[in-house]
Amino acid sequence: MTRGGMFMISTDVDPDADMIRPVSPRTHKGCEECLRLGTPWVHLRLCLTCGHVGCCDSSPMRHASAHFHFTDHPIVQSLEHGEAWRWCYAHENYV
Repeated sequence: MTRGGMFMISTDVDPDADMIRPVSPRTHKGCEECLRLGTPWVHLRLCLTCGHVGCCDSSPMRHASAHFHFTDHPIVQSLEHGEAWRWCYAHENYV
C-alpha cells in the first residue's frame, strides 16, 4: 500500500509480530541460496525470526517467500538501502 510513492506502515498489530526477534543477517553478500546456486537476485529480504537473507518475489528464485513456506517464519524486512518496511507473508500486510 502506497500513498504518494511512500510506503504506508500499518498501525494495526500483526498477529505474527511476536515472531520478530533481534536478528543479524546471516550474510551481507546476498541471497544465501542464490550465492550457493550461482543464480541472480533483484532485491533482498531479511527474515526477522532467524536472520535468513533471501531474494524477493521479483527475483527468479523467490527464496525469501520459499523460506517462509518452509519454516513458517512470517515477517521479513527489506534489506534495500533507504527502505525500512516489513512484510508479513502469512497475513499479506505491512507490519
